[in-house]
Amino acid sequence: MKTLKNIILLLILALFAGVKNASCQDANAILEKMDKIFFSPIDKQGKVAIILTDKTGKEKIREAEMLQKGRDKKLYRYTKPESQAGMATLSLPNDVMWLYMPAYENPKKISRLAKNQSFTGTDFSYEDMATTAYADRYTPDSLETEQDLHVLRLLPKSANSSYSKIIVRINKTYGYPISMEFYNVRGKKIKEANYRYEKIGEYWNAAEVVMKDLEKNHSTKILLSDIKFDQGLTDDIFTVEKLKPLGIQKNN
Repeated sequence: MKTLKNIILLLILALFAGVKNASCQDANAILEKMDKIFFSPIDKQGKVAIILTDKTGKEKIREAEMLQKGRDKKLYRYTKPESQAGMATLSLPNDVMWLYMPAYENPKKISRLAKNQSFTGTDFSYEDMATTAYADRYTPDSLETEQDLHVLRLLPKSANSSYSKIIVRINKTYGYPISMEFYNVRGKKIKEANYRYEKIGEYWNAAEVVMKDLEKNHSTKILLSDIKFDQGLTDDIFTVEKLKPLGIQKNN
């Protein structure tokens, strides 16, 4: 009788292990599909409007140009307002980021410790704007389903992350994110992002992203327009040397 009980117990444990393993595989597949939405184009370029709204409802509007190639090269260059025109950020492979501000003589590399800081005064952090795939940065597990959404919990693989977890809701049919909730290392929800996607040709594009800082009651809306895909952007665009406008290059 004892032997039979042991066999039954082992079968139950094996069943639960199999269910857990299948759940992990499903969660990984869902997250990889989301990454594919972000990184399927060979390259991408367009205009960006950035609207900052404080707790009183007062807005500040910025404009920028955005260029991206593959999974790990992205350039933002601000064009308006005049006080910020020329400011630029560059994301490169291996989670490397650079910042150029007209007041600086040269571009500055963003340290790992600074990546939890505000991305050029917005409610996004440098970590939020990283171009590394989510599947490379986070371990997912499946929490539940909500009608037409998958709900995943993402746990950071790096101890340097400023988040303890991210809860993401993903469209079941198309694979793009609907919302993300960000929790600090003490487990408190501090930010939330909402996404609106549109289909352009064969690609899904995040036409609008709104990030809200729950502690500051401040939000940043990013609107993308005039988006073009697969235009043949060259690697030399995404270099530190090109961050500084041509008119003030040392050799000129």
